Amino acid sequence: MAKEYNLEKRTTEFAKMVIRACKQLPNNPINDRLIDQVVGAAGSIGANYREANDALGKKNFIQRLKISRREAKECIHWLELILEANTEMETTIRTLLQESEELKSILSAIINKSE
Repeated sequence: MAKEYNLEKRTTEFAKMVIRACKQLPNNPINDRLIDQVVGAAGSIGANYREANDALGKKNFIQRLKISRREAKECIHWLELILEANTEMETTIRTLLQESEELKSILSAIINKSE
């Protein structure tokens, strides 16, 4: 994925990538639970980032960014579990893990500069 510097677009594209990857996973009780979790977390990264951009003040801005970062960390957790349950998807999942780590780092940098 080419690096996108508009973070709203980048977080949306990440969530779409997660959805596309999850659609390739076999349906079973383990994957069904993991998919629900990771799709929710991936979508929340961008949703909370957008809310931060519309924040009413600095405190609210930072709070929303921290939620977005927390969702990125949660996404990493679920992706690692998906990889454990679906080792045949390693290349795809590792790409998603790298992007979620990068998003987490970007959000951390914005939070640190804003505090």
